[in-house]
Amino acid sequence: MKKTFRLFLAQALIVTAGATAVASASAQVVVIAPSAPPPARYEVVPAPRAGYVWDQGHWRWDHGRYVWIGGHWQRERVGYHWVPGHWVARGPNYRWVEGHWA
Repeated sequence: MKKTFRLFLAQALIVTAGATAVASASAQVVVIAPSAPPPARYEVVPAPRAGYVWDQGHWRWDHGRYVWIGGHWQRERVGYHWVPGHWVARGPNYRWVEGHWA
C-alpha cells in the first residue's frame, strides 16, 4: 500500500511540475505618450524575402520624446498575418499598440 501511494505521489509531482513548466507569464507594457507621434518617415522597403514579412518602421516613445525605430523583417507564421504596431488616440494622450500576429 505504501509503495502504491509513493508511486502515485511521485507521478502527481511529475505531472504538476510539467504543468507549471508549460505555463508562461505574459507581462504587457502599456506605453502612453502625451502628444501625437510625428509623421512616419519614408523607408525604402527591401525586396520580398521568402519566409518573412516586412514590419514597417515606427515612432517609439522613449524617455519623454519620440525616437524612430527602423523597419525590420519578421519571420512569417503560416496561417497568420502581421498587424503592425500603431498609435491610438486616447483622450489627450496616445497609446502604443504593439505589432502582433493575428
